[in-house]
Parts: sequence; structure tokens; C-alpha cells
Amino acid sequence: MSRALDNVDRGILYRLQRDARHTTAQDIGETVGVSPSTVRNRIEQLETDGIIQGYHPEIDYEAANLPLHVLFVCTAPAVERAAFVEKALDVQGVVDVREMLTGRRNIHVEVVGTSMADITRITDALHELGLTIDSSELMRQRRVQPFNHFYFTHALDESDERDD
Repeated sequence: MSRALDNVDRGILYRLQRDARHTTAQDIGETVGVSPSTVRNRIEQLETDGIIQGYHPEIDYEAANLPLHVLFVCTAPAVERAAFVEKALDVQGVVDVREMLTGRRNIHVEVVGTSMADITRITDALHELGLTIDSSELMRQRRVQPFNHFYFTHALDESDERDD
């Protein structure tokens, strides 16, 4: 069940997506025009509502001695997609699984490994689960950014530029 987000919620989400680790409730409050305690209460409510589902480090796998980063594009029967997602997450080396809504190529599995032996083991495990691997792509890098349609995007970008 979703709930309507107001401008304060959207501003909080945007700032957390930009840099949750180094952004304080005070920083967010100054940006969105509320007190730090309101920010903390709103964050707690966003977590309770399942809108914020976690805080995760962004890992440079190559620097972590996992130089092979592969995206497997797979097909699973539509009625079994959710089950395949859960099973794929149990395979050692799988770091992200995405369930696509329709058609073939409906499961994307991101994996990391130190050697081709690791990638072969993961490939075999995905086949054993019953997934059809349609393609495998060696990833060079993955970049993410905050959803840029939250209310405070332009104001935040301008204030961040002034802080530099």
C-alpha cells in the first residue's frame, strides 16, 4: 500500500539518495524547511511504511578483488518469476536480481567473481534453478543517481553548488 508523499518527504528522500551517510537531519531540515526532529520522525515513518527499505554501501567490486562483474539476462516462466528471484539470490556471487514485468528476458541477475571459474559456477547454478540464460554481459561500471523528480531537485542542486 502506498501513501502520498508531501514536499518534505520528497526532499528527505532526495537528500538521502544523494548521500545518506554524510547528510544529517540538520542538513536535511535546513533544505526542506523543518526541524531536525521532524526529519528524524519523517524518516522513521518512511521506513515503517516500507518506502525506505534500507541503507546500502556502494561497493567498488574491482577494488574489493572481485574483478568480474557480469549481468545475466535470463528468462523464467511468467508465473514463476518471483520464486526464481528468491532462488537466484541464494546463489553465492549474486549481488542483485531484478524481475522484469513482461515477456522473455524477464530476470536480470548481476553477479561478481574473482575468476572465470566463479562465473562458470554461477552460470551452472542458474541453469540448475531452471533459468534460461539469454545473454551474459561483462559490466565495466554501474552508476546510479537519485530519482531526480522529487520536489527539491533544483533547489538542492543549486545549494550544493554554493557549498563547494
